[in-house]
Amino acid sequence: MIKKFTLQTNHRDEMVEVTELIQNFVSAHGLEEGSVIVYCPHTTAGITINENADPDVKRDMIRRFDEVFPWHHKADRHAEGNTAAHMKASTVGPSQHVIVNDGQLLLGTWQGIYFCEFDGPRNRHFFVKIL
Repeated sequence: MIKKFTLQTNHRDEMVEVTELIQNFVSAHGLEEGSVIVYCPHTTAGITINENADPDVKRDMIRRFDEVFPWHHKADRHAEGNTAAHMKASTVGPSQHVIVNDGQLLLGTWQGIYFCEFDGPRNRHFFVKIL
């Protein structure tokens, strides 16, 4: 079973928590034991698992990504001007694999699943595959 999710991002750099969407999909399909793959098919966005309790973590991560991969760099040659977005997306990665146990995503107390936008705002999508 695979599902395509669509979302609208609102900022150039943004981390959108999608944990509840994925958990609802797992629950709707009655998956008790197994796993899911969460996959992003975009070259300037990605999927990560990180803390979802303190919103400062998301802000700090975005700020640090900008420090490491500044939006404007005199040596960048990519015509679209979004090399930083490609670098951030490659660092985060396109997917995460999450275990499902007793019908629940097996995440740590403070963990959430995030769609990471690095070239927004845009209309984006990601896929969840039940295994």
